[in-house]
Amino acid sequence: MASQNLLLLPGDGIGPEIMEEVKKVIAWFNAHGGTDFSTEDGLVGGSAYDAHGQSISEDDMSKAMAADAVIFGAVGGPKWDTVPYEVRPEAGLLRLRKDMELFANLRPAICYPALADASSLKKDVIEGLDILIVRELTGGVYFGEPKEIVDLGNGQKRGIDTQVYDTYEIERISKVAFELARTRNNKVTSMEKRNVMKSGVLWNEVVTQTHKNGYEDVTLEHMLADAGGMQLVRWPKQFDVIVTDNLFGDMLSDVAAMLTGSLGMLPSASLGAPDAKTGKRKALYEPVHGSAPDIAGTGAANPIAMIASFGMALRYSFELVEAADLLDKAIANTLDKGLRTKDIAAQGGATVTTVEIGDAIVAELGALAG
Repeated sequence: MASQNLLLLPGDGIGPEIMEEVKKVIAWFNAHGGTDFSTEDGLVGGSAYDAHGQSISEDDMSKAMAADAVIFGAVGGPKWDTVPYEVRPEAGLLRLRKDMELFANLRPAICYPALADASSLKKDVIEGLDILIVRELTGGVYFGEPKEIVDLGNGQKRGIDTQVYDTYEIERISKVAFELARTRNNKVTSMEKRNVMKSGVLWNEVVTQTHKNGYEDVTLEHMLADAGGMQLVRWPKQFDVIVTDNLFGDMLSDVAAMLTGSLGMLPSASLGAPDAKTGKRKALYEPVHGSAPDIAGTGAANPIAMIASFGMALRYSFELVEAADLLDKAIANTLDKGLRTKDIAAQGGATVTTVEIGDAIVAELGALAG
């Protein structure tokens, strides 16, 4: 295949450690998988603030815009709790999403068979779980204006965030959900709060109309977002694809993540619209978990979500489905052999380090490839 450029943004906390394990996987595919990935490292989050006084520099932002895909670690930590709001570590990720127009966030929640006992839920509830949350990522309350804190005098202040959605934003994210459902079990559940929010009323109307305009072969159901959260922990296997807005998607995807036993297990993809000429999408891939500064540098971080995020890049940015399936199988085989980082180990059970589980996955790739 033609050379593909990856921008690696390790970020803060455990980000650099887990990114090192991804580099091993990229190197294996370049050596044995017929790929030609070139990589370049950049700074984002607190590390970028320390170097440039910004959560991402203009130079690294330009590299992200030009890359075939961005592989992102994690940002944030108590070290930067007092920096100005506009340059906080998380602002770098928000800018990447906004400037790259990454409106579709895909968050799978998959329960590997070997980890069915790691969930806080009963085994029969989560064994075989495979759902996909499609979250609208560039609209809603995180980006709506006005967004401010107003001094009302007399010691009183008012915090304002604005939930705003236009028809086209809801339409394009629902199309992504319907199209993905066609490749899975052909069912979409749309979640909003139409009972108390006007944006929820519009969301429901637009998703329903989009379904009628070309996706009636896909089963569509509507559910209030709070009820959806309840159903996720009651019987998650009732869902296939869930489509929802930015705020509810943020919360519901974290609920879904913990069904599998650990946030350290789940990847995500953030995709833009296909280019009119090339058909390529701008894309950023990142683990769902945060920077975990409390374990940074200890070798305890779980790199699986980071490695699986690269697997999503193989699948969605480069259409290397067989390679993505191979990596998924290597991860599953590693877990089947009982290797566990601390977050997914049984109480008192043996654990391995970040480096050791990364090396084991690479060894499995070699074994599977013969």
